[in-house]
Amino acid sequence: MNPETPALPASVLVVCLCAEWCGVCRDYRSRFWQLQSRFPQARFLWIDVEDEADLLHPLDVEDFPTLLLALGQEPRFFGPVTPQAEMLERLIRSQIQDPGTPALKNQALSDLVARLWAKASTPE
Repeated sequence: MNPETPALPASVLVVCLCAEWCGVCRDYRSRFWQLQSRFPQARFLWIDVEDEADLLHPLDVEDFPTLLLALGQEPRFFGPVTPQAEMLERLIRSQIQDPGTPALKNQALSDLVARLWAKASTPE
């Protein structure tokens, strides 16, 4: 384990919400997956918003890439991000290093996190 990488709770969920037609998303995808090796305890998911519209309903994603970060069942961040691995790494670290950060109070996001954990635990 990298000594600069903090021990993560086993229940960190990092989700990129993108669209296949989006060139920025296509370019960002490999950087997103490369970052997973720095946080092996986290579960990373790439969700195409058009292919998975039913999963995301009632949430709309209009800006790409959009990131959802959850600790356990609690959504901690949801919003568009710049497509840079360094920014994503800082965001993940900031969320896990301050476990007292309040969860986002949005029932639709909480419901989505539950659905995404179920998807993450289902074999492909």
